Amino acid sequence: VQLQASGGGLVQAGDSLRLSCAASGRTFRNYAMGWFRQAPGKERKFVAAINWSGNITYYEDSVKGRFTISRDNAKNAGYLQMNNLKPEDSALYYCAADLSRSGIITTILREYDYWGQGTLVTVSS
Repeated sequence: VQLQASGGGLVQAGDSLRLSCAASGRTFRNYAMGWFRQAPGKERKFVAAINWSGNITYYEDSVKGRFTISRDNAKNAGYLQMNNLKPEDSALYYCAADLSRSGIITTILREYDYWGQGTLVTVSS
């Protein structure tokens, strides 16, 4: 599985961004996917996850109500819509694939098998 994240950029607080994750390799609809982020000097942390069909999603508390994870299996793509961005959202954002799960999801970083290269989001105050 190859994953490529894109869509990051420099925005102001309150703005929106939509991250994309293009997947190739194994059949995209066969696995769950997630988004993680890593701020400078900090650990990579869970942001959101979605199961294969999109009917199960889960969010880290600080992004609930602001971020929306989605996927388009026909396009082999996942998305993270980020609204009302805050400076504390600034980080390198990674998409990841969990090949051992399809109908359910996990927030545990080490359970994800493949990772994209990351896309940088910077939110100025």
